[in-house]
Amino acid sequence: MAAAIAAHESGVKDILLLERDQYLGGILNQCIHTGFGIEYFKEVLTGPEYAQRFIKEIKKIPDIEISLKSFVVDLTRDKTLTFIKPGILEKVKARVLIMATGCREKTREMIHIAGTRPSGVFSAGLAQKLINIEGLLPGKRVVIAGSGDIGLIMARRFMLEGAEVRAVIEIEKKTRGLLRNVVQCIEDFEIPMYFNHRISKINGKDRVESVTAVKVDDDLNDIPGTDVRFDCDTVLISVGLIPENELIEMAGVQIDKKTNSPVSHELNKTSIPGLFVCGNSFKVYDIVDSVSLDSEIAGRLAAEYLRKKI
Repeated sequence: MAAAIAAHESGVKDILLLERDQYLGGILNQCIHTGFGIEYFKEVLTGPEYAQRFIKEIKKIPDIEISLKSFVVDLTRDKTLTFIKPGILEKVKARVLIMATGCREKTREMIHIAGTRPSGVFSAGLAQKLINIEGLLPGKRVVIAGSGDIGLIMARRFMLEGAEVRAVIEIEKKTRGLLRNVVQCIEDFEIPMYFNHRISKINGKDRVESVTAVKVDDDLNDIPGTDVRFDCDTVLISVGLIPENELIEMAGVQIDKKTNSPVSHELNKTSIPGLFVCGNSFKVYDIVDSVSLDSEIAGRLAAEYLRKKI
């Protein structure tokens, strides 16, 4: 939304905004905690409040067409998009394209946790959606693998819902999350946090019954005889994010395999002229305010590209 508004303010008059969800706002809709907008709006807002500021602004602009429930399934090098809407398959060719596809969460398989495959293992973001959007509590006794911001925030959320968070287990020497989240979500709720530990095994048949954690040395190798067992029925995985760039990779954009971001010598640009990437799909940011500022730059770059092509 920030990119679309910035592009319009820079002179672009024909803009199509595709959103796969039934509402605008993306992941912000499930982030009902505060901490958003401090830099951008100089106010403390919740995620939905922050998104609403942009939704309100974008709906004032008749030159921006919004297409909800629109899932892009194909992208070609000449910037032709194929997307599905309920009952419709459409194609549109863009002169310039801005991808704001965000990130996806790393999974249990990516961090090689051994053990069985019972129910009760969730990414932190999925647990957040289940509680905040669907009104469902995924479990009562929780262990969190990793200390990313979503995991820290969900530790507090589970406690507020009456569940017990047995431990947050982090393989590194310090947290991956923001200091304010460590203080407000972990220390204030007296949740045990284990640094230099990793979950080595998930135990349980039909449902998670416990996890085994082990201490690691400076090279992240397991230290024998340091196993700790935590009884729990739920495991959250909060070990980082990966930019979601399958579509631009499909189009032939050069991708850095280590970060899954486009290889670029300039901010927001890709190896295909006229195809820009903004926000967390270009680089993983800690706060949404930075995402909005980054996206505004992408919108202005897109407008500049169009002017040069006219």
